[in-house]
Amino acid sequence: MLVLSRRAGESIRIGEDIEVHLLEVRGDTVRMGIQAPKSVKVWRNELFEAVAMENKAAAKVTPLDLRDLFKKQDDGRR
Repeated sequence: MLVLSRRAGESIRIGEDIEVHLLEVRGDTVRMGIQAPKSVKVWRNELFEAVAMENKAAAKVTPLDLRDLFKKQDDGRR
C-alpha cells in the first residue's frame, strides 16, 4: 500500500486519467473529489462490499429455491 500525505488543495494521480483531489479536512473527515472517465466505476468501499455480499448470496440460490418462490407467487394469485 502506498501512503501519501496531502494538504487541502493538493491532489494525486492514478495512471494517466484519474485524479484524486483533497478538498477539505475537517476534524476526522476528509472530503475528496475524484476525476475519472465515465467508464471507470468509483464506489465507496462499504457500498461495494455490500453489493458483493448480496451478489454472492443471490448466486447461492438453487433451482429448488426458485421453484418454491414461484410456487408461493402462484398460490398468492388464486
